[in-house]
Amino acid sequence: MVLFFTSTAVSPPVTIYMGRDKVENEELLKYGLPTDVWFHVDKLSSAHVYLRQSEGEPHGDWDNLPAALINDAAQLVKANSIEGNKKDNITVIWTPFTNLKKTGDMAVGQVSFHADKKVKRVKVVTRDNVVVNRLNKTKVEKEVDHESERQERLRAEGRKKKASAIEQQRVADEQKKKWAEEKSARTYEGMFTEEAIEGAREEWSDDDFM
Repeated sequence: MVLFFTSTAVSPPVTIYMGRDKVENEELLKYGLPTDVWFHVDKLSSAHVYLRQSEGEPHGDWDNLPAALINDAAQLVKANSIEGNKKDNITVIWTPFTNLKKTGDMAVGQVSFHADKKVKRVKVVTRDNVVVNRLNKTKVEKEVDHESERQERLRAEGRKKKASAIEQQRVADEQKKKWAEEKSARTYEGMFTEEAIEGAREEWSDDDFM
C-alpha cells in the first residue's frame, strides 16, 4: 500500500507519498519519476518520503524548493521514523530520485547515492504536531499497480512527444510558406520598378516599328 498526502504549504498543492513498509519502499525505488524528490532521516531508519514534482513545476527544482515544502516533507519523515520521532535536532536529507543508487547486495529498502554533492540536508529541531496533523488529515491509502501506471505514463509521454512533433512540423511548414511568399513578393517588386517599366516601354516602342 502507498500512502498519499497533500501539502498545502505551497500553491498549487503538492502530492507527497511514501511506502507503508520497507517492502513497499523497495517497489517505489523501481517506479519513482525523474522529477520526484526523495526524503529520509539521515543515519536513522525512517520512511522513504517522496515529493511528486510535476514537469514544469512552479515550485522550483529539487535544490531550490520552498522552505515550507521542505519542512512538510521533513516533518513527515521524522514522524514516520521510530527512533527519529523520539529525538530532537535530527537531520533530514533529500535528493532527486535519479540520484538514488540501488545495487543487488543492498538490504531491502536500502539505498545509496550516485553523487553525494546532490544530497541536501536540513536540521529538524523538534516535531511540529500542527504540520504533522495537517498532513495526516489528507492521508489516502491506496493499492497501486506501479507497472500499469508506468506503462500509461509512457503512453502519455509518447502522445505528448507526437503532438509536439506535429506542432513543430506545422510551424516549420508555415515558416517555409512565409519565406516563399516573401521571396515571391520581392521578385514581383523588382518587376515594377521605374527602370523595369521604362525598359518595357522601350521594348514596346521597338515592337511598334517592326
